[in-house]
Amino acid sequence: QQQLVESGGGLVQPGGSLRLSCAASGFTLDTYSVGWFRQVPGKERERVSCIDSTEGRTQYADSVKGRFTISRDNAKNTVYLHMNSLTPEDTVNYYCAARVLYYCSGPDYTFAYWGQGTQVTVSS
Repeated sequence: QQQLVESGGGLVQPGGSLRLSCAASGFTLDTYSVGWFRQVPGKERERVSCIDSTEGRTQYADSVKGRFTISRDNAKNTVYLHMNSLTPEDTVNYYCAARVLYYCSGPDYTFAYWGQGTQVTVSS
C-alpha cells in the first residue's frame, strides 16, 4: 500500500519556525516529484512548494518565498518543509503529495498520492 504521512505540525507563535515531514511507505520517493499544499477554508488549494526528483530544483509560492524551504532525504524516503517567520496567515492544514513525473513543472492533477495533512496554527 502506497502512503504518505505528514507530521510536525502544531502551535507556534508568530515569527516562530516549524519543520514538516512527509514520509512515504510502500514506495520510494527518489523518482517522484513531491509538493506541499495548503487549503484555506473558502479558498482554492495553493501549491506552497515542490521539489524535483532528479536535479533537486525547487519551486515556491510567492506567499512563502524566502520563508519556507523544501528539501528531501531519499535515504529516509522523506521530504521536509522548513517554515520560518511564520504568521497567522500561515495557519492552515498542510498536505504533501507525490507524482511519478520527475519535474515540478506541470499541472497539479498529476499528483496521484496525497497524505492526510498536518495542522499548523500560528498564534500568540
